[in-house]
Amino acid sequence: MPSWRDVAVLAAAVLATAVLARLVDRRLARRPLPPEAVTRYRILRRSLMAAIVAVGVLSALLALPGVRPVAGGILASSAVLGLIVGFAAQSTLSNFVAGVVLAFTQPVRIGDRIEMVGAAGTVEEIGLTFTLIRLDDRSRLVIPNTRLASDTIRNSTIVSREKMAQVTVQVPLTQELGRVVELLRDAAAGEREPEVFVSALADRASVTVRARAADEAAALRLEHELRRRAHGRLRAAGIFE
Repeated sequence: MPSWRDVAVLAAAVLATAVLARLVDRRLARRPLPPEAVTRYRILRRSLMAAIVAVGVLSALLALPGVRPVAGGILASSAVLGLIVGFAAQSTLSNFVAGVVLAFTQPVRIGDRIEMVGAAGTVEEIGLTFTLIRLDDRSRLVIPNTRLASDTIRNSTIVSREKMAQVTVQVPLTQELGRVVELLRDAAAGEREPEVFVSALADRASVTVRARAADEAAALRLEHELRRRAHGRLRAAGIFE
């Protein structure tokens, strides 16, 4: 039988492990992170807490001579019990593995707007075994992680950084619009995926010029450049006097 001293040391070790796990959890929780990192850290935090507690308790049991025989018996019986529980909890384990996969591959992130078969909402929480979706009617949908990892999902939040630069030029209706379009195509030549088209007819004709840019800042610069080019080409052709 373990002595009171061994029990006290074991209790102190378990308490120290719990305090360490809590400190690590608070340290990770304080960091301001982008959505993709928040999703990854949520899974890692929970996995890390479970690992710290398990390693701490196991180390405390095996380090104490008076408790070691008891620990050996517990571990031996736990191995058999773990095998039985493992077979019974295959679904839970697969959900856990799927949660880790989701954390690193990130087809969905916390805060993303997603659509699945029969459901649409915002990802509110990604747990170790399930994910919580806030639906449009403010209710919550609990989805096993294996379903998120295997089903087809439409994510409306993860988008490319590329932006479309777009400018609109007003020209008199008396002008030949085909000629105007050709002049503006020349002005946009060399840009990525340039398009020129008549977008409206009212008191004046609206001709839109657009092209793809690497990001929002590049799109803004390209819009300034397209306006300058368009004005120069149309003024040189006598469209603008």
